[in-house]
Amino acid sequence: MTQMDESRNAAANADINAKAANGSSANAANDTSGNVGGGSVGETTNQLERGLSNRHVQFIAIGGTIGTGLFLGSGKSIAFTGPSIILVYILVGLMMFLLMRAIGELMYHDPDQHTFINFIGRYLGSGWGHFAGWTYWIVLILMGLSEITAVGTYFVTFFDTFGFDLRAWQPLIEVCFLALLAIINLIAVKAFGETEFWFSMIKITLIVGLIVTAVVMVIVNFHYPAVQVHGVDHISPAGHAGLDNIFNGLTLAPNGWVAFLMAFQMVFFSYEMIEFVGVTVSETKNPRKVLPKAINEIIMRILIFYVGALIAIMLIVPWQSFKPNKDGSFASPFIMVFQYAGLKWASALVFFVVITAASSALNSLLYSAGRHLFQLAEVSTSPTLKKLGVVSKNRVPARAIVVSACFILLSPVINAIPQISSAFVLFASASSAAIIFIYILTMVAHQCYRRSADFEADGFVMPAYKLTNTLTIFFFVFIYATLFLAPDTRGSAIAGLVWLVLFGGYSLIRYRGKKAELLV
Repeated sequence: MTQMDESRNAAANADINAKAANGSSANAANDTSGNVGGGSVGETTNQLERGLSNRHVQFIAIGGTIGTGLFLGSGKSIAFTGPSIILVYILVGLMMFLLMRAIGELMYHDPDQHTFINFIGRYLGSGWGHFAGWTYWIVLILMGLSEITAVGTYFVTFFDTFGFDLRAWQPLIEVCFLALLAIINLIAVKAFGETEFWFSMIKITLIVGLIVTAVVMVIVNFHYPAVQVHGVDHISPAGHAGLDNIFNGLTLAPNGWVAFLMAFQMVFFSYEMIEFVGVTVSETKNPRKVLPKAINEIIMRILIFYVGALIAIMLIVPWQSFKPNKDGSFASPFIMVFQYAGLKWASALVFFVVITAASSALNSLLYSAGRHLFQLAEVSTSPTLKKLGVVSKNRVPARAIVVSACFILLSPVINAIPQISSAFVLFASASSAAIIFIYILTMVAHQCYRRSADFEADGFVMPAYKLTNTLTIFFFVFIYATLFLAPDTRGSAIAGLVWLVLFGGYSLIRYRGKKAELLV
């Protein structure tokens, strides 16, 4: 994996910072090169503060890798495929790493871009740029609506473990959480970075604690009695910690090949937002030094935080033990492990960390949605929307953040009206499918970049791009195809295709033959 030497990194970063501070008429003349953001290579319009340090970016990258799905959804994943879920996590993680290498190469080439989405417009044209820019922002808002609901639900569940019923207060709790995170985003980008640093630390601590607990339990041949695990509607049987919990009855597809294939989409969505670190580049100090390190360490993070955690769980809980409750839900494997180890307040501990994970996701979504709307507003021809394309005195896109937060604030209203809520579920699931289109377009844009005059042979080059890029595109097509396998995902797959045809077709027709910067 090619990286530039330290001396060239220093020179490149000095050049970037000098351009950002002083401007360059030559670069301004190149500002018609066409991209979603309307900026060219080495653009001088980056008004945002480079307040994120290497420490912030590394932990933001970790936080983007670890979502709530690992803490709550891994039980369902294990139930689908047994120990072979480890293979699925590794394969999907490898493909997501290749996606990040493509994004990394593009952002390394032009670190002043506020989002990697810009390169779709630059290399695929204005129509696809418009489609990708607005689709991704809508996806972020819909994910934010889901995450704020999750934060409220987990908060209520956390206090329920202590006997307090806060269900009536959930809408107010959601509003307070969102207001707090919005304020953090408005203060300064450094405040956001510090918040994400500590959110990530809490998640890392729990996972490391789980792995250490499993190792110790295996070494001492720990036996545990039958116990009523929080979130399980039946008594969990007695057992012991050992390797045999993994290897007994081991097969690649214990529940059939359809279940095995469906596990890929489940794991894929647990990696969603891994690309978030690609949005922080324009606000990162020394981006050409920090970005390659953050991306290259993704594989190690996957091995430790996903594969390591799954192995630890199955060392203690036999994989055959993961059965759904009567309502189809699954208990958190983290709660099971710590309760088996004798930690009575395991449920409260795990749900505290899950609140942290959901808050981290919401914080990142608010940050990313604000930057994307800011970018779209900057290049808009609409006078109203143009007003959002400015930064505050703290050098953050305050108006775009506030507007994005207001859309996310609709969540309590949507949840209170059953008719709207059911329609929202379909729309939100369609957004999950739509993000696959964004990933595919990003990979195609990367291919076009490699064939263009912009290509930097001594940049952060994706290895064997003709093979790895094509392989990644086929993988995303495969993931989309798996959405048709189950009734609960088939609707979102169809809705996603309808969105692609209608909005994608509209975007291509509207911007046919127009400059890429005229997108809104």
